[in-house]
Amino acid sequence: MIGLIILGIILDLGGGPNHDRIGFRYWIDPGPFVQRYDIPGDLGRFLGWWSVMTQAAFSFIGTEIVAIAAGEAKNPRRNVPRAIKRVYIRILLFYVLGTFIIGLIVPSNHPSLDLTNHDAAASPFVIAIKTAGIKGLPSLINACLLSSAWSAASSDLYTSSRALYGLALSGQAPKVFIKTSKSGLPWVSVAFSSAFAFLAYMGINEGAGTVFGWFSDMTAIAGLMTWWGICFTYTRFYKGLKSQGIDRSKLPYASKLNPYAAYYALVSILIICLFSAWDVFLKGKWNTARFVTNYLPFALFPILYFIARYFNKTPLVKPSEMDFQTGLAEIEAATYDEPPPRNIVEKFWSKLI
Repeated sequence: MIGLIILGIILDLGGGPNHDRIGFRYWIDPGPFVQRYDIPGDLGRFLGWWSVMTQAAFSFIGTEIVAIAAGEAKNPRRNVPRAIKRVYIRILLFYVLGTFIIGLIVPSNHPSLDLTNHDAAASPFVIAIKTAGIKGLPSLINACLLSSAWSAASSDLYTSSRALYGLALSGQAPKVFIKTSKSGLPWVSVAFSSAFAFLAYMGINEGAGTVFGWFSDMTAIAGLMTWWGICFTYTRFYKGLKSQGIDRSKLPYASKLNPYAAYYALVSILIICLFSAWDVFLKGKWNTARFVTNYLPFALFPILYFIARYFNKTPLVKPSEMDFQTGLAEIEAATYDEPPPRNIVEKFWSKLI
């Protein structure tokens, strides 16, 4: 990704074979904010910006994997806070800076950005490289993006299988998912989660771009609702600490923006999900597939929650009765100070991870 960012800067400054110095040209024509469905004025530009909100969320989904991996991480009280702090650096570098560079080198109205008319391999960086006239490199970039997608798939498989395993342990999923191998791998959960990969063959008939749009919408909404659940859980956790007089600053990691950041996220996520597919309600724009893929996961979240509450008959725990001590002694006993790096290579590696 760093290489693509550097390449994007070179292309923007006219370093490509066509020697076209782009600068901020595309920020003027067609501009970063384009009217949605030719709706005039500021309203059309706002709706154009809002229409990509779920796609932006899709790109950010997965940053919570760091916390999920804590159960299998070595020395979690030290390594998990370090990993969480470095997520911000990766977001600023890969997402924010990467998006800024893409906005410089690819016009927002480029036809290859429309996945309904092209395949899912229409990467903005590949578009910019082809426009600059660099031969051979687009295939290499697509190969790199494919390896990145494979890495993302493996991490998602890990997350989904461990979440399913955890649900089974707590009695909220069938007990068959508790089965593990001799090494502790929850192979039934992994196999069940892997089976959903076969849905990718839907792209044979419907087109890769269209199916990718469906899955990205569903994943984004489901991920946002997962974030909503995390934020809600945190607000309850915060109230419990406050009620029992526990100082948050003594925790291995504590954000200075909370609980206000959590309240902001709770409201923002609901608004984004509620209006994620607003365009299907416009006259002549109804799309059943888009409506279902956006609002089905949004509706299922509260339905499944209240069904579970009804059958389990478990009330919310009062903040003053929350248990923050069980298992803490074992975690603290497993915490240790890692030896300092012995050379430059180990120092670089410790900073990197």
